[in-house]
Amino acid sequence: MATRLQGLKVSVRERLTTQRIHRDHLEAIHIQDIKSWAARRRQHGKLQDGTINFVLLVSRQGKTRLAKWFTTMSPKEKTKIIKDVTQLVLSRRTKMCNFLEYKDTKVIYRRYASLFFITGIDPNDNELLTLEIIHRYVEVLDRYFGNVCELDLIFNFHRAYFILDELLIAGEMQESSKKTVLRVITQQDAMEEEEAKEEAKK
Repeated sequence: MATRLQGLKVSVRERLTTQRIHRDHLEAIHIQDIKSWAARRRQHGKLQDGTINFVLLVSRQGKTRLAKWFTTMSPKEKTKIIKDVTQLVLSRRTKMCNFLEYKDTKVIYRRYASLFFITGIDPNDNELLTLEIIHRYVEVLDRYFGNVCELDLIFNFHRAYFILDELLIAGEMQESSKKTVLRVITQQDAMEEEEAKEEAKK
C-alpha cells in the first residue's frame, strides 16, 4: 500500500512538472500575441494600465522561491536580473523606500515575513498600483494556505504559480476578486483529486 501511494505521488508530481513546463513553453511562444491582446483590452478599458515585466519571490537568504516572466528573455539575462535585483533588495535597510531603479526597469518590492515579493515594471508605470497587486497576491496566498509561510511555497510552488496566473496575464491584472481566484483554484484542486483517484483505481 505504501509503495502504491508513493508511486501515485511520483506520478502526480511528474504530471504537474510536465504541465508547468508545457505552460511555460506556450507562454514563451505566444507572449507577443498575448501582449497585443492585452493592449487591445486596455484600450477598451477592460484592463488596467501598467505592465509587470517579472515577479520574483526571494527569501532573506537570497533563495529564489518563484520567478515569473512576462517578457521574452534569454536564460542568461534572467539569471543576471535575478542575481542583481536580489542583491539590491536584500542590501536595503528596513525603513528605505520600496521603489528602486535597475537599468531601464523600476523595481517595486515588499517584504512579508521571511519573503520579499519583487516586481519589475516600466519606468512610467504606477508604483502604488503595483504594491496593491503584490498585496492582493499575498492575500490570496494567505487565504488559500491559511497563514502562508515560506515552506508552503517551497512544497507547493505549483500552487503559487497557478494563483499568480489567475491574477495576472501578460503582466496585466486580469482578476482582482479574491473569491473568484480562490474558487478557480479550488476547482482545479478538485479536478486533480479526481484524476488521482482514477489513476489509483487502474
